[in-house]
Amino acid sequence: MSLVPWSGSTLAIAIAALGIEAAVGWPAPLYAAIGHPVTWIGRLIGLLDRRLNHDDASEADRRRAGLVALAIVLVVTGGIAWALQALVFWTLPKILAVLVVGAFAASLPAQRSLHEHVAAVADGLSRDLDEGRRAVSMIVGRDTTVLDEAGVARAAIESLAENFSDGIVAPLFWTAVLGLPGGALYKAANTADSMIGHRTPRHEAFGRAAAKFDDLVNLPASRLSALWLAIAAAIRPGTSARAAIEAVRRDAGNHRSPNAGWPEAAMAGALGIALAGPRSYHGETYEGAWMGDGRRDLAATDIRRALSLYRTALAVQAAALAVVLAVFG
Repeated sequence: MSLVPWSGSTLAIAIAALGIEAAVGWPAPLYAAIGHPVTWIGRLIGLLDRRLNHDDASEADRRRAGLVALAIVLVVTGGIAWALQALVFWTLPKILAVLVVGAFAASLPAQRSLHEHVAAVADGLSRDLDEGRRAVSMIVGRDTTVLDEAGVARAAIESLAENFSDGIVAPLFWTAVLGLPGGALYKAANTADSMIGHRTPRHEAFGRAAAKFDDLVNLPASRLSALWLAIAAAIRPGTSARAAIEAVRRDAGNHRSPNAGWPEAAMAGALGIALAGPRSYHGETYEGAWMGDGRRDLAATDIRRALSLYRTALAVQAAALAVVLAVFG
């Protein structure tokens, strides 16, 4: 009996996951009944943070503890995902196994929820600035009470671009490469970074391994997401693939993140706007390079344009996966 009975099926699993998530997402009754894989991973990370991250430990000890915590999270998550996938492929016909594992993997990307959250910002901002601020506070960590109309729109579009990369393209990429274990391992790493990979007194040392590992595993997806957005811009009227590519080449490397600048610059260039720049966190203003050299006076209509480009980029990604499967599957 092969230890990898899904050999050659990982691309099909990724495509199945993409289609199932686009169709039904993670249904609210299911979330209410059992939660979500990210919440399960989050509980483990929280437990390890409480047990291993001691305030009185040295910086070196806290770094080592953080590395141990990350290893535990990856081993547990990857082991469970591998066992589940193996069990399904050992017991079901291959086509049915692909669909079943694809249904599990559909919990990893967040196409629908990302669109809904960003569209809610556009709808709120169309009615009232305070409504827009409240809606965008659900998806960004910066101080939203100080944002004007352009700031709210910019924050929403930046979140859309960055989360397209690390919330959708990345888990699908790793699922396409390694199946459910790959997607689950990526999601574990990304969740660890979001929970403990912060430069705060408590987590700067303990979360260093999580932050660095997340940067590493996001490298392929950030570049792919910029490519999908540029191709989408070549398809959609009123957007520019050439400007998207130029913005990526000129600006992506200036972003404070080694990955976020790629989709943000591509989105900005395609739409003819400017993203990133200065922002405020916890009352302090942080300087940041601008992505794109277009308009800065953004509004709800720009969020909707970004959502339209995002939907096209999702279709481009799905088509690319299908072509690769047809050629190499």
